[in-house]
Amino acid sequence: MDTPAVPLPQDAREQAILDSLVVVRDKLLLLKQDRTTYIRSQDILPLYDETITRVKELNEIRTETGSKEENRLDKVLESCFQLLSLFYLTIGRNNEIPANYALTSTIKRLLDHLTEADLYSAKDLGSIKATLANLSLSISQAKSRDNKAENYPYLLELLSKRVEKCQATLENLQKRLGRIGEPLLATHEKLISIIRCISLANTKAKFSSNEVQKFRKQLLDIGEKRKDGQFVAEDGSVPPGSVETGELYQRCLKWSEIVLERQGVMPEPFRPTYNTLVGIRNELEKLSLTQAWALRETDLYDFQRQLDKIDESRQNGNFYDDRGRPADLYTQRTMLYLTRRSYAYIYSFILASEPVSEALLPIYNQLQTLKRCLVEVRDSGGVSSVRELYPYSMKLNSLDNLRVDGKFVVNGDIPEGQGSVSELLAECFDLSYDLRVAAEEATAASVDGN
Repeated sequence: MDTPAVPLPQDAREQAILDSLVVVRDKLLLLKQDRTTYIRSQDILPLYDETITRVKELNEIRTETGSKEENRLDKVLESCFQLLSLFYLTIGRNNEIPANYALTSTIKRLLDHLTEADLYSAKDLGSIKATLANLSLSISQAKSRDNKAENYPYLLELLSKRVEKCQATLENLQKRLGRIGEPLLATHEKLISIIRCISLANTKAKFSSNEVQKFRKQLLDIGEKRKDGQFVAEDGSVPPGSVETGELYQRCLKWSEIVLERQGVMPEPFRPTYNTLVGIRNELEKLSLTQAWALRETDLYDFQRQLDKIDESRQNGNFYDDRGRPADLYTQRTMLYLTRRSYAYIYSFILASEPVSEALLPIYNQLQTLKRCLVEVRDSGGVSSVRELYPYSMKLNSLDNLRVDGKFVVNGDIPEGQGSVSELLAECFDLSYDLRVAAEEATAASVDGN
């Protein structure tokens, strides 16, 4: 396991805790790599309890010594919590506090990048604001419960501080966005969209000058709406944010020029890192198309580790080659775009994770598909006869017959997410029943009419 180059603990007791946590982390990594069986709660909960026990010991030692210096133990502990968090999502325990650790890590990365780039719109902040509000509520509720199984003070305190820091960063970003007056918000958002489209075109396997030229034309069309070089409201007045929007416009134009000039060619010293980032982005993009069927949440750990390592290798915001030379503007912006895009994918995957164990996901996904089909049939006018519903009814009954005493059992276990799957099954039965009743009534009316 690749651990960042940080010193080993000086205290022998901390070294003993480090050794224990390395064992926990390695067990988690082995579980993550094993695709021959489903991850079960009983595989994960003892490892979580072991981690928390070691954290308590560490806190006692550091309270005694007063040490605040970070060492390798802190890095391994972070890896353990990151893995455990993703495992909690994999086993369907999404609503428990440990599951939130990975999400807060990703949100912090996204907010730091938005702050650094100063390229974002209200839409970017909306989702993060709602997610942080939900996290804050979950933490408050967990603190108010006396449930020792999940209410560990250390983790709650850690997540509380993380969420508070993220909310403070978000407020600063919202204030910065507040510089843009209402009449210019749509223009500002369009410019953000265009510069991202140019960056996407710039990182495709085959560079297309025509595609970038198309976006550049959209920019020039926006620029033509200015009066005396300023962005104005419909009544001709100059609203707040005109200067900032103008600066963004010039930034977009300059970027389109650089991209057209460089034609997607990356300098050789930075090509290995660039290729790694493109590979990560492409893999995550593929997963976004097949997420419900192909993604195990723990898969995200390897992507996060690679991205974190690349992101943390920067100095003063820039990338450096093996000889210590900084990247030029084109290289820096291109690689930062890929890094941010990949973190955004990870964020969306974690948010979309269903509170259902991976053992039940095949059944859950089939029911999701079945529900979409039944809703589509209903919305397009229903069926003309009950016979048309036979395929749906047969599939529903086959899934229902998998239950034993009302529970879905997999390899002798009762996985997490029973409520979600049963609720979805009931919704499908209700939709099918309503369609059947409507078809029978239509048939009866037709007979009566004759």
